[in-house]
Amino acid sequence: MSKELELVNKLTKKRYTISTAESCTGGLLSGTIVNVSGASEVLHSGFVTYANEAKEQWLSVRHDTLEQYGAVSHQTAEEMALGCARAAGADMGLSTTGIAGPGGGTPDKPVGLVYIGCALHGKTTVCRHVFSGDRYQVRNQAVQAAMDLAIHCLNQEMDSYKE
Repeated sequence: MSKELELVNKLTKKRYTISTAESCTGGLLSGTIVNVSGASEVLHSGFVTYANEAKEQWLSVRHDTLEQYGAVSHQTAEEMALGCARAAGADMGLSTTGIAGPGGGTPDKPVGLVYIGCALHGKTTVCRHVFSGDRYQVRNQAVQAAMDLAIHCLNQEMDSYKE
């Protein structure tokens, strides 16, 4: 089973909705989710917020966060995930922000660095990855990792209800 099918099935079973906030993946994450028949039942909206101004305007990422930590940071990924869920009224917000390359990297923030955030009912998890490959490969790896994180968060929620 593909990750996108697994994610849509889990969201459908729980009757949850998802919204995405994408920077480095540029819509590829939401586009991958809509590959699944029935995605319209769970995918509320997708925000492609490449510019910092868009992150602030549509996702309520704080200007101070962007100034202090940068667009590619744990803090920004967290605020993007929370912000897209809030803006959409969705159960889950899933965000990607990173440096797909080939340019733009620094010693502190190398090409391939991607932060992925997942907010589920206000509880957030952020993961840091450094992917390798060309721009296309980095973006695709980020999409797969984002779906893994969303599935993990849904599974964690289910496990916490069993305890």
